[in-house]
Amino acid sequence: MTKVMLFGTFDILHPGHEYVFKQARRYGDHLTVVIARDATVLKIKKHCPVNSEKERVKNLKKTGLVNKVVLGNLGDKLVVVKKAKPNIIVLGYDQNNFIDELRAEFPKIKIVRLKSYYPKKYKSSLMTNYEKNSATHRHHQ
Repeated sequence: MTKVMLFGTFDILHPGHEYVFKQARRYGDHLTVVIARDATVLKIKKHCPVNSEKERVKNLKKTGLVNKVVLGNLGDKLVVVKKAKPNIIVLGYDQNNFIDELRAEFPKIKIVRLKSYYPKKYKSSLMTNYEKNSATHRHHQ
C-alpha cells in the first residue's frame, strides 16, 4: 500500500482544495491529511483561521475525499511524518514551509508539488477575505 501525506490549513473548503485532495489521491492508496494547528497558522500566516482546528478536521472528514485526518504536532512538525511513515508527501503549489527539513529528515520519501487550480479564484486567502467580508455584511444587516 502506498501511503500519501498532505499538509494544510484547509480552513474554508473550496473547489481548489477538492482538486488538491483528488490529485494527492492519485499518488497512492491511502491519503492522510495533516491539518495545521491554530497556533501554527497564526505563526506562519499571521492571522487566525476562520474555523478552529477541530472544525477544520470535522469539515474535512465530512467530505469523504480523504482516508484519514489528523492534527499536526504543536512542537516538532515532523512527528506526524515519523508516525505515519508515508511513501509520498504531496505539497500544494504555494507551500514553502519546512520543505528543506522534510528532505533532510526523510531523504527516502518522495516529495511532490501539485499544480495550482485557478489560484486567482480559489486561493484560500481570497476565500477567507470573502468569508470575513460576508460575515461582516450579514452582521450589519
